[in-house]
Amino acid sequence: MTYEIQEDEIRIELLEVFAHHGVFAEEREKGQIFQVNAVLYTDIHRAGLEDNLFYTVDYGQICQFITNWMQENTYQLLEAVAEKLSKAILLKYDKITAVELEIRKPQAPISFPFGCVSVKINRRWHTAYLAVGSNMGDKVQYISGAIRALAAHPQIRVKKVSDIIQSRPYGIEDQEDFLNGALEVETLLAPEELLDALHDIEDAAGRVRVRRWGPRTLDIDLLFYDKLVYESDNVVIPHSDLQNRDFVLEPLSTLAPNYRHPILGKTVMQLFHELGPEKRTKIEY
Repeated sequence: MTYEIQEDEIRIELLEVFAHHGVFAEEREKGQIFQVNAVLYTDIHRAGLEDNLFYTVDYGQICQFITNWMQENTYQLLEAVAEKLSKAILLKYDKITAVELEIRKPQAPISFPFGCVSVKINRRWHTAYLAVGSNMGDKVQYISGAIRALAAHPQIRVKKVSDIIQSRPYGIEDQEDFLNGALEVETLLAPEELLDALHDIEDAAGRVRVRRWGPRTLDIDLLFYDKLVYESDNVVIPHSDLQNRDFVLEPLSTLAPNYRHPILGKTVMQLFHELGPEKRTKIEY
């Protein structure tokens, strides 16, 4: 039987903020009233049991934060206000895992009878699993640098890092052995945005894409992104070949052994065991 865990909610409705957002210069100069509806997803179970504000989110502080943010920033589109404010909330408050935000504009410059114009979005922290590898130059330093770069990204949190293992080349054997590892991260980036960020880190490490499965200073692959099944011209999620790569599954199995592949229906540990045992050398870095 499968159980779906429902997230707790804190709701803020019709918070009024006088701010300066709008396509027209007059709107940005004179300002107008905006209304904000927010649903904050957070675990309030312990706060309820212990009657302690420390274990929840202070909605008074959130209201002040939203008000200050909307008054200190100016954007033309409601879409931009909603997008950037949702990210600001999620980055500011660690206990909030997701936010549903509606920005209402009751005084929008529309020459027809209307009640209100609004933009509503949902944004959240996503869990992603990454594979990292190197077989050129100072391999340990390249991998360590990638981990530091990921941790330094404002919309990525590194949660877990596996041991590094040594593995034989995959696909093309006439090259040096690889060092490989895996990471669990949380991110506010969409899949394509996350992939771009990974490519930027690879490029900064001097990665040159000349030969498929060839030598590389740094390789970072996106393996899983929540339970998403997604395909585009740029990325396939889950990674299309991870079930055949023991050098990916071994370190990943130490981070998320019971993570179930959304297509194959098997856990990471099951997929790793199906490939058979193979000796590895763990490298301290």
